[in-house]
Amino acid sequence: MKIGLSFSRCLLDIIEDRIDEEEVLVIIARTDFNPHEDDQWKGIWQGYVSGDWNTNAEWRNHTDGEQKFRELTIRLYDTGKLHQPRQYGAHPPRRSEYWLEAVLPPSELERNPSVKKAWDNFQVVAGLTNIKLDKEYR
Repeated sequence: MKIGLSFSRCLLDIIEDRIDEEEVLVIIARTDFNPHEDDQWKGIWQGYVSGDWNTNAEWRNHTDGEQKFRELTIRLYDTGKLHQPRQYGAHPPRRSEYWLEAVLPPSELERNPSVKKAWDNFQVVAGLTNIKLDKEYR
């Protein structure tokens, strides 16, 4: 399972099929908006397509994909997978890394077959790339 630390970069990874949406536990964004609100969404879209916010224009090559980005954002928002600390007064800094791996206890893996499958697949890839995993979770 993955924890994302960048709304724009994590969504781009999902849209471009580098990350499976089912692998995402939560995305902790530096945003404060409701994707159901047209005016708020318009500001978000424009900011990430043009780079107006003194940040990279992560979505600049997807100017024709606004609907796909918004639908994904709404799904994440409605399922509680989009957490926005700015709504609570926090202002986390932008980080260079933006995906973290979450290790779930075996009981959770057994209760949720899709999570178990994602974890098993991750272990295979981790083994191929020599990522060291805690033996307790192998």
